[in-house]
Amino acid sequence: MRKVLLRFVFDDYWQFQPLGNELLVGAGWLVLFWLAVSLITGLVTWKQTRDMRQVASSGMFWLVIPAFVMMIPLLQLPLAQTGVPIFGYGVMLFVGFTSATVLAARRIVRIGLSPDVIWDLMLWVLIPGLLGARINFLLAEGRGLLATKQGLLEKLKTFVALWDGGIVFYGCVIGGTLGLLAFCRRRGIHPVPLCDVIAPSLFIGEGFGRIGCFLYGCCFGRACSLPWAVQFPSDSLTFEVLSKRHPPGVEGLKTIPLHPTQIYSALSAFLLAGLLSWYFRRRPWDGAVLGLAWILYPINRFVLETFREDTARLEMLGLRLPLGQWVSLGLLASGIPAMWLFARQNRLTTADSRASAGAAPRLNGAAGRDDRQVG
Repeated sequence: MRKVLLRFVFDDYWQFQPLGNELLVGAGWLVLFWLAVSLITGLVTWKQTRDMRQVASSGMFWLVIPAFVMMIPLLQLPLAQTGVPIFGYGVMLFVGFTSATVLAARRIVRIGLSPDVIWDLMLWVLIPGLLGARINFLLAEGRGLLATKQGLLEKLKTFVALWDGGIVFYGCVIGGTLGLLAFCRRRGIHPVPLCDVIAPSLFIGEGFGRIGCFLYGCCFGRACSLPWAVQFPSDSLTFEVLSKRHPPGVEGLKTIPLHPTQIYSALSAFLLAGLLSWYFRRRPWDGAVLGLAWILYPINRFVLETFREDTARLEMLGLRLPLGQWVSLGLLASGIPAMWLFARQNRLTTADSRASAGAAPRLNGAAGRDDRQVG
């Protein structure tokens, strides 16, 4: 578990060695890597366009990063002494978001839309999704978190410190959905088949995000004596929280053995993504993939919450359950009628149906379904 995967340092440009729980990498390696990326990008651009002006423009864009890195010690910026940390949580969010987008862009051609639609959509989904995820986290945990911060600046940083973890998947879904609906309204795209396209990718993103949680130490589990139990080091959030809650439960420089709930969540998210991706190619109607995700994920999340230690609890109807379980129950209760509604509309959007839009209705098999795109 590494809160900081690696740190670029400037005292030795070719340094490459571990120190404690971090890997120190000289900034020269970063510059060398970035120059190689810019060279490859320039060659690809030249092969595709044969336009030297565009190659030069692309090269100038890619060279901004190494130029900035080289200026850090020259300008004696604070980063020259501390180095540039690369947080594992942020890296996993980037990998998850990129992977999810690429896979959705490949999948969207099955409903007759260009992959560019997905790349445009992600710009509309990313910011609202992160805002929703952070707001959800702060509503649940913000009061206790702010109490640990000293000074106004530290308290203000808490609201935006995504690099330190603290985002909630359900909040991400709510914020991202609002962004998606706004995008669909602006572009005149029916949102339901588009949701079928991105549903598998949503859980690809969550899977990598949960690996980021594991690296950082948030979303940790209860005490566990199973062979795969994990212990978090002293620089993790898990150690910090448990040392305050249960001082006798922390052994030396590691926590007591705990359920690796982040890994449970990551594996279940990847499995759900694979199932939904398989089902997308066989979906009987628009909304079938969305509806299945709407039903299966709350069941999965309800079970996983029973292994977690860090979740806030809420008492309702005489029951005191984690907030995530209450939300899961609400989603499950709404997912079942949503699936029924999608099935009743009995409409299937495909690349063929879009190509034939405006022509005579094309019947789909014995059911006699009109599978043209509507809306």
